[in-house]
Formats: sequence, C-alpha cells, structure tokens
Amino acid sequence: MTTPLPEEKLAALRAFIFAGEKIAAIKLYREITGFGLKEAKEAVEALEASLRKESPEKFTAPRAKGCFGAAAAFCLGAATLIYWFAQG
Repeated sequence: MTTPLPEEKLAALRAFIFAGEKIAAIKLYREITGFGLKEAKEAVEALEASLRKESPEKFTAPRAKGCFGAAAAFCLGAATLIYWFAQG
C-alpha cells in the first residue's frame, strides 16, 4: 500500500480481508484514501498477499455458507465499523 493508514483503520481492513470480505475492504480503503477502484483493489490485494505470507493460518478457517454466512459477515462488518467509529 502506498499511503500509510492509521492502525485502527488498517485493523478494520485486515478484519475484512481475513473474513474473506474483499469487496468491503476495497470500499473501506476507497473511503479512507479517496483512491479510485483500480488503485484500491490493487492495494487491498497487495495487503491480502502480505497477510497470507505473515499469517496464513488466519485464512484456513472454513467459511460459513448460506444465510448464516451472510449474517455473520454483516455482524463482523457492523462490529468493526462500530469499533472504528468509537475509536475515532
């Protein structure tokens, strides 16, 4: 990533990436940096590659399927945003 990010925002990005929510991570990155879609996608993919090298075990957990998976992803995203705004 070319732009240094505050640790709490980087933590939110990591949480989305570890949860397999790349689209949410790209949206968040765009909000934080103001970058375009292509640049944000490339930055998130670079961060994902780095995290896969540093902490591959965090990507090995099986993902939930169906409605439960969607609900779990929504709750994780909501909790991350609440935490992020509370720190802000």
